[in-house]
Amino acid sequence: MAGRTQGAQAGKPAPAEKPAPAKKGRARTPAQPDAQTRIDYFREMSLIREFELRAGEMYTRAKIGGYCHLNLGEEPTVVGLMAALRETDYLFTNYRDHGYALSRDMGTGRVMAELFGREDGVAKGLGGSMHMFDADKRMLGGYGIVGGQIPVATGAALALTYRGEPGPDAEAVMCQMGDGTTNIGAFHEALNLAAIWKLPIVYVIVNNGVGMATTVEHASGEPDLYKRGCSYRIPGRRIDGEDPEVVRLAAVEMLTAAREKRQPGILEVVSYRLRGHSVVDPARYRSKEETDELKKHDPLPAYRAQLIADGVLDQEQADRIQADVVAEVAEAIAFADASPEPGPEKLFDYTYATDVPNASRLMPGDPVLPPGWDTAQPAPAGQGA
Repeated sequence: MAGRTQGAQAGKPAPAEKPAPAKKGRARTPAQPDAQTRIDYFREMSLIREFELRAGEMYTRAKIGGYCHLNLGEEPTVVGLMAALRETDYLFTNYRDHGYALSRDMGTGRVMAELFGREDGVAKGLGGSMHMFDADKRMLGGYGIVGGQIPVATGAALALTYRGEPGPDAEAVMCQMGDGTTNIGAFHEALNLAAIWKLPIVYVIVNNGVGMATTVEHASGEPDLYKRGCSYRIPGRRIDGEDPEVVRLAAVEMLTAAREKRQPGILEVVSYRLRGHSVVDPARYRSKEETDELKKHDPLPAYRAQLIADGVLDQEQADRIQADVVAEVAEAIAFADASPEPGPEKLFDYTYATDVPNASRLMPGDPVLPPGWDTAQPAPAGQGA
C-alpha cells in the first residue's frame, strides 16, 4: 500500500492533494520489508486496536476516569513512526498517546494500569490517559494541553545540540501532534527557533481531516499542513498513513536529515480516526456516508488481507495473532485491576523533581493557617520580634 508523498521546500511548495474524507483505492508499497517485519507490524497494529477497544469499554464501566482519546484507525501511523525511532531518540506526543506508549515497549499492563490510575502505571497512576511518561524509554509525554508538547520538545532538541555533534549516530527528537495544533502560536514560534538554531527535530502532524468537530479546510488558511514550514525554510512532506512501512521510510528520511544535517522537518501523515475525538464524542458532525466510507477503509483488516493475499500469513495464522493480543490485553486489564490505588499521602510526592523548601502539602479542606492563629495573644511591648 503506497501513500501520497509530496515535498515542499522553502519558496517552492509542491502541489499536494488535500485530505479527502476517505481514500478510494490502495496501491502497493514500492518496497515491502521482509515477511517477519510485516508480521510484526500486523501484530503491533492488532495489539493497539484491541487495547483501544478494551480501553473504551473500561471507560464506559468507570474503570477509567478523566479524558480518554483513542488511536483507533491510526494504528499504521503509530507503528510506522515508532519503527523509525531509535531507542536513543526522544518522543513527545499529544494526549492521543496510548498506542505510542505500547509501541515504545512501555508494557501493556503498565499502560493499562496508568489508565486505571493505579500505582503500577507508567506514571504511578498520577497521570492517566493523557500523560504517558517513561524516561527510560525516552517517551517524555503525553501532554493534555493542545500544543503543550511543542515547546518542551523543541527545548529537548536544543539540549541535544549541546550534548553532541551531528552525525549518523546522533540523537534526535520526534514531536507528534494533531492537525488542529498547527494553528496555535507555540507551533510557529517553535518552527522559527528550530530553523534558526538548526535543531535535530521532526514535527509529525497526524492529520485526521477534522480537529474535534471542525474540518482542516474550515480551520486552516493553508490546509496543506506540511507546507507550514515554508516560511521558516523547513522542508515538509505529506504521506498516506495507511501503511506502516510508508510511514517508517518517510520518518527515517527526515530523522536522518535531523541527525546528520541538523535539519528540522515537518511530516504530515494523513490518518483518519474511526471514532470521535474522544470516547465521549459521538462524532455527529460526520455524515453516515462518510462514517461508512471510513469503516470500509479500516487499515487493520486491509493490512491483514494484504498479508494473506501476499502469502505472508494464512487465515489461521492471522487469527492466532489476533487471539494472542486479545489474551494479552485481557491480562493487562487483570493486572491493572489488581494494582493498588495510590494513597492520598502520595499526592505531592512528584510535584517537584527535587525537594523544595516550604512546598505546600495541604489537602482539600486543610486550613491554610494553623489552628489558633486568630486567637494568639500578641507579645508584650518590648518582647519578641
